Amino acid sequence: MMKLKKTFSYISALTISLITALFPLPANAQRHHMRSTVERDTVALFRGIAVSVDAVGAIQRWVSDYGQYEGALKLNLKDRYFPTIEFGYGDADHDDEVTGIHYTSKAPYGRVGIDFNLLKDKHDIYRLYLGARYGYTSFKYSIDSPGIEDPLWQTHSDYSMKDIQCKYHWAEAVAGVQAKIAGPLHLGWSVRYRSRLSQKHGDAGEPWYVPGFGKSGSSRLGAIFNIILEL
Repeated sequence: MMKLKKTFSYISALTISLITALFPLPANAQRHHMRSTVERDTVALFRGIAVSVDAVGAIQRWVSDYGQYEGALKLNLKDRYFPTIEFGYGDADHDDEVTGIHYTSKAPYGRVGIDFNLLKDKHDIYRLYLGARYGYTSFKYSIDSPGIEDPLWQTHSDYSMKDIQCKYHWAEAVAGVQAKIAGPLHLGWSVRYRSRLSQKHGDAGEPWYVPGFGKSGSSRLGAIFNIILEL
């Protein structure tokens, strides 16, 4: 009998302890909910718009025989996501020193994609981001050759092709940084890895240069230095 009373007392005490321990839970849950509400990011979805120009492509065209003039329009969503449109005009005027062939091409191009801010403090004046792009251009190119001399018949054959139609599709992986300089002025630098998705060209073969992509090939590494105004 005494043993039964002790067991009952133990069970009662354990039950009371559990009830006492569980009773404050609604208050704790409420405080936790209040903290979560306070800490939740309430920043607006649309944070602004940015316009930019690339300095690398323009300088490249100035110092070499190809390059591009490029601008971009970027939306700021919650300082985290940045849908982007890039558009430009590519230009090439190249002479091959070995073959003597002269290559020319001028055409617009465009890219669409998105960047993602990787920094934990996404509202900082600095940004570190990764992104992706899809690029497309439809262009024409021309080649002129000094011709071919026939050593047997002593004849000269000219060779040239004008306005060869081409189309290029490619994808880009983007990694970059951006920093606020003063007021709305920002500067940004990005590295691009470009990979060709598909192409269509005429009987003359691959073009020497593709607007927006660079020298033709299955892949290409490039860089962009943007001067940015955030509005």
